[in-house]
Amino acid sequence: MTSVAQILIAPSPDSAMESKEEVHAVPGKGLVGDRYFSGGETFSPQPQKPDFELTLIEGEKIKAFAHESGLPFTSSHARRNIVTDGIDLNELEGKEFLVGEVRIRGIRLCEPCDYLAKTSFPETLKGLVNKGGLRAQILSKGTIHVGDPIKSVD
Repeated sequence: MTSVAQILIAPSPDSAMESKEEVHAVPGKGLVGDRYFSGGETFSPQPQKPDFELTLIEGEKIKAFAHESGLPFTSSHARRNIVTDGIDLNELEGKEFLVGEVRIRGIRLCEPCDYLAKTSFPETLKGLVNKGGLRAQILSKGTIHVGDPIKSVD
């Protein structure tokens, strides 16, 4: 079963990622408490863009990168909001899916950037290409919980 393995938010770009058991998703805004929700933080586009509302990454890709690189890379280093288990997120680019009760649209791959390399390990720039997750838009409000199923919408 595909599911939410972990939920992470950060109040600002410089803040450590905080693990949550649940988070409220709001269309056009993002996740309550996350750095992009208010739209006023560094790296927040003005006006806010849909692909900044939510980021997801596969837990399997995090573990594989840590193993292959020998680095202590964790989900907190990845700085994505939702860590998934058992799903190929690249397949959801351009598609709608449900995370628990919340309807989501995959917008584009979330490739590693210079900021991620600077705050974690330089090796992420090459090691996470096409494995860095998915940027997504929140289409319906609701609460996402750790353990929620992830299902495609046909």
